[in-house]
Amino acid sequence: MMESIKKLRELTGAGMMDVKKALADAGNDEDKAVALLRERGIVKAAKKADREAKEGVVKFVVDGNKAAIVEVNSETDFVARNSDFQALVEKLAQAALQAGTDDLEAFKNVQLDSGSTVAEEVAAAAGRIGENLVLNRVAFIEGSNVAGYVHSNGKIGVLVSLEGGTEAQAKDVALHVAAERPQYLTREEVNAEDIEKEREILTNKAINEGKNADLAAKIVNGQIGKFYEEKVLPEQKFVKDNSVTVGKMLGDASVKRYVRFEIGA
Repeated sequence: MMESIKKLRELTGAGMMDVKKALADAGNDEDKAVALLRERGIVKAAKKADREAKEGVVKFVVDGNKAAIVEVNSETDFVARNSDFQALVEKLAQAALQAGTDDLEAFKNVQLDSGSTVAEEVAAAAGRIGENLVLNRVAFIEGSNVAGYVHSNGKIGVLVSLEGGTEAQAKDVALHVAAERPQYLTREEVNAEDIEKEREILTNKAINEGKNADLAAKIVNGQIGKFYEEKVLPEQKFVKDNSVTVGKMLGDASVKRYVRFEIGA
């Protein structure tokens, strides 16, 4: 039995659970099992696996102080809006919440209630829908206050967890992250060598423009400060009120973690 499963997996590119089911339904007749896999679209899905999947959807699920988010890609936006595809992404988001992992490869091997793994479920859906589908990213977060936001077109999704604060603040931060694309949670995350390299370039530029060393240093410090204001989440101007930073808006609360998925980014 195991030899037949291995042979058919190599021949068709189908997952183990799909092959086992096909063999069982075919009375262990390998030729009939291949025919069943073709009829079910599993072989077709394998042949589509080299097509680029640049469209797709991001979905999240929040349950109390825990949340999960997934990004699943398709070849076309038409399929991304397909109800079967949307149902698949919702199912994977729920599974990600239960799995509680950021490890994509580990998540692909998670077994669902149907008996298939996550990867096999995606492959089977690809066969039914007729496009290459790719589970691209997964994340899981938790905190005292957790919230998510998905842009109306489903192309951008964010999860945020706060230490302290309120759910409303977590939602505001999620909206902000979707709009402003912060790259760092703290200044300490910024690569020190990159900052020094940037400082050197800006200093040489100022001196080449005729500024003396003291003035050049002041100008460069201001420009480096602006870099942090543009890239570090708590230092960014809050998208709903540019008179305060995200950090000031949060008061005593702080962002524990944020995750931002954008299709194609």
